[in-house]
Amino acid sequence: MPRTESDVPGDWRPSARLTAIQARAELYARIRGFFSASGVLEVETPILSRSAVTDPALSSLSTQVAIAGFGSGRPLYLQTSPEFAMKRLLATGTGPIYQICKVFRDEERGRRHHPEFSLLEWYRPGWDYGRLMDDVGALVRLALDRPAMPVERVTYRDLFRDGLGLDPWHAGIAQLREAAGRAGLRGLDGLELDRDGWLDLLLTQCLEPGLGQGRLTFLCDYPPSQAALSRVRTSGEVAVAERFELYIDGVELANGFGELVDVGEQRARFQADLALRRAQGRPEPPIDEFLLDALDHGMPECAGVALGLDRLLMIATGAESIDAVLSFAIERA
Repeated sequence: MPRTESDVPGDWRPSARLTAIQARAELYARIRGFFSASGVLEVETPILSRSAVTDPALSSLSTQVAIAGFGSGRPLYLQTSPEFAMKRLLATGTGPIYQICKVFRDEERGRRHHPEFSLLEWYRPGWDYGRLMDDVGALVRLALDRPAMPVERVTYRDLFRDGLGLDPWHAGIAQLREAAGRAGLRGLDGLELDRDGWLDLLLTQCLEPGLGQGRLTFLCDYPPSQAALSRVRTSGEVAVAERFELYIDGVELANGFGELVDVGEQRARFQADLALRRAQGRPEPPIDEFLLDALDHGMPECAGVALGLDRLLMIATGAESIDAVLSFAIERA
């Protein structure tokens, strides 16, 4: 006797409705059409690597493979981003490239977070990060079929000055803590953060929700201490990291850089990351020596960006949870 829908356990079925699955296919087709029209090559790089990201804010997943001669017990890390491998390709002279891929980050689960998610990453040799912001805006408006959606750029410093009345380049920890209290944030007693920790708390809790309301908002020119893998520009009133993030409806969608290509500076940042991880009692993954060799060989000056496709699809479909745009959330995988 055939089963009725009410007889079937729910967990085997997709997290997403068919309309969301179809919307993903349409979104990817638009993205691929955009890059094909502008001569950007689609590439594919490994999910597994013998090295991992050193960023203290990220946690990598790892596994092992049984391959003779590879090294007994050596972990392989699932990529948190295809960045390092794509930069190695750039150093061989590929020209502009993009990739749509799965990436993995441990300790991330929530309404907008999932440990396995889809990422779009692309690089434009010879471009600065300002020109790349224009590129990101054009792609997102096409992907969402909102060609007239307004676009704005707001500097990190101006956002804090206008929204909280403080200068993030000069405010001390006490001043930042006081600003958090004035904003009504709870649980501050006994909370010990460094300056960047307090800045991030204020940004995410007080300022982000107002970004990208009815528009694309590029938040740009971050403090040098938050440069990550971007260049630092020292020619203005204050030094700034050539970094931007894109927001729509208070949701962060993309993180882009005027890319750092100096091998000595990159190694120093990796080592600083590991020192911070050591102080926090966190794992210290191997530095990606292949990337450093590629930078030493000569990677072209370029700008690059990573954009979360699941979040973009949430905005396109009006979904309230990332699960609603995933074929199978991890609890059903």
